[in-house]
Amino acid sequence: MNRTSLTSLPASVLPPPYDPASIRTGIVHFGVGNFFRAHAAYYIDRILAEPGCSNWGILGVGLTASAGSTAKARSFTDQDCLYSLTETAADGQSSVRVIGAMTGYLLAPADPEAVLNALSASDVKIVTMTITEGAYNIDEATGSFRTDTANVAADLANPAAPSTIFGFVTEALRRRRSSGAGPLTIMSCDNLRHNGNVARTAFLGFARALDEDLADWIDQTCTFPNAMVDRITPTVSAEIASDLNARSGLDDRQPLVAEAFTQWVVEDKFCNGRPPLEKAGVQFVDDVTGWEHVKVRILNASHVLLAFPAILLGYREVHTALGDADLRRFVEAYLDRDVLTQIEPPAGLDLVAYKNTVIERFSNAAMADQLLRVGGDGSSKILVYWTETARRSIEAGHDMHRILFGIAAYLEMLRGRDENGDSYTPFEPTFDDAQKQLADDHDLAAALALPAFDGFRDMLSTEMRETMVAMRQSIRDRGVRASLPA
Repeated sequence: MNRTSLTSLPASVLPPPYDPASIRTGIVHFGVGNFFRAHAAYYIDRILAEPGCSNWGILGVGLTASAGSTAKARSFTDQDCLYSLTETAADGQSSVRVIGAMTGYLLAPADPEAVLNALSASDVKIVTMTITEGAYNIDEATGSFRTDTANVAADLANPAAPSTIFGFVTEALRRRRSSGAGPLTIMSCDNLRHNGNVARTAFLGFARALDEDLADWIDQTCTFPNAMVDRITPTVSAEIASDLNARSGLDDRQPLVAEAFTQWVVEDKFCNGRPPLEKAGVQFVDDVTGWEHVKVRILNASHVLLAFPAILLGYREVHTALGDADLRRFVEAYLDRDVLTQIEPPAGLDLVAYKNTVIERFSNAAMADQLLRVGGDGSSKILVYWTETARRSIEAGHDMHRILFGIAAYLEMLRGRDENGDSYTPFEPTFDDAQKQLADDHDLAAALALPAFDGFRDMLSTEMRETMVAMRQSIRDRGVRASLPA
């Protein structure tokens, strides 16, 4: 696939409704992964044919020089940064389109000056990123940006030759201030709450460690909008890629598959202009907090609540787990009784309809979403996704059995063996050796010391702790299905 082959696409494949060669760069994006390509780039692609929008193309930037990163860069270049996206609904209906929103791709370690030149260009108005939560380099204990990591320290010592996203953007902003190119909107597209606030803390933290005057200018002129992002975009293995190409008739080295559902809610805080993404379905709001609460407490929370007992039962994909009537009943009871009764939605959002959409999305077999991926980093996810509902339930004297069972299932899942005797490796990247051992402690309450429960541990009564222990023991003695709360 490349620009030349756009004239001979299979009839069933939708081409870009514009000439990709005519698109100019207005956005620089760090971290060109599958989610970004199926989400932010997808939205940009949908508005590029609008009058006056051809200047909002995206230049992708990779920050590492691994063999995989180099191969990705070569693949993008060979394909003129084109790729196919297969969108599949829960009922199995699919469509395939070619996305042409990317104007180019740079591997930063190979040519850092090219990246700086791109960021410094007056036509560039926005920097976006999908770099994962941990890459923002925030100290969990203090909430401040860490300047003591090796790469950050190196960038602070030699700011003209950066290697981190913070170094690149800060040096570019220094150049933009000098040249008059103006500030940038710096927007996180990562799936974390208040992602704009997190980005502000990170970039200003780096800038203040480097140059207080520059940091003040960035603080006063740049904007960091919060955004809520949502779309299921599974990993594409070589086998899946081959199948996608066979069905589409394309020869694409970077094919994607995503669910038909997509959502992007963004605070309308752009200091230097923005594309009219509302024409592509983006919701611009003054405050994204209410939307974040709904997504985190309904979608994200139920996703992991399903994952933990499902893994123990031997399931490995989300849609097959949701096809288990007992698990579906458990998850829906949690949502209906524990969440929807204790949440205030933003204006215009129907909570029941939203919940039903979530359940439908989880049942989408085409996503083949891996439960071990969903349940991975469970400690961090429980802390973010369950804390508000748990605290509200305890304060209101609400039934805690479903939440306590979720805790019990999570701790049993950490032991790495399902009810069929099959082993798997739980993914908990933040655990130290002592924390890894807590799930196997003979004291079944000991693992409540894990950071997953920092947000509501202080509210757990003796009775609640004893109930959770009894549930863990029941899972071991009787199995998950017999232990599920009514």
